[in-house]
Amino acid sequence: MVLSNVVRVASQLNSAGTRSGLLGIRQIRRKYTYRSGALKPMPYIIPFGLLGVVFTVIPGLLIGAAISRNMANFLEENDLFVPSDDDDDDD
Repeated sequence: MVLSNVVRVASQLNSAGTRSGLLGIRQIRRKYTYRSGALKPMPYIIPFGLLGVVFTVIPGLLIGAAISRNMANFLEENDLFVPSDDDDDDD
C-alpha cells in the first residue's frame, strides 16, 4: 500500500516537470494513523503461543495423512498405482 503511494507520488512529480518546490507531494497515509495524524490504538491481539500452534499443526497433519492414505488405497485398488517390487529378490 505504501509502496504504491510512493510510486504514484513519484510519477506525479515526474509529470509535474518544472514545478517550483515540492507542491506535487501529498502526505502518505499509513494504516496506523488517523487523518489528523494521531496514532490509532493498538488492536486487540489474541495470544496463541505454542499451544495454538500445536492445536493447529497436529490436526492438519492428521487430516493430511488420512487423505493421502485413502488416496493411496484408492489408487492401489484400481490398479492405478502399484508399488514396485524391485527390492524383493525372492525369485
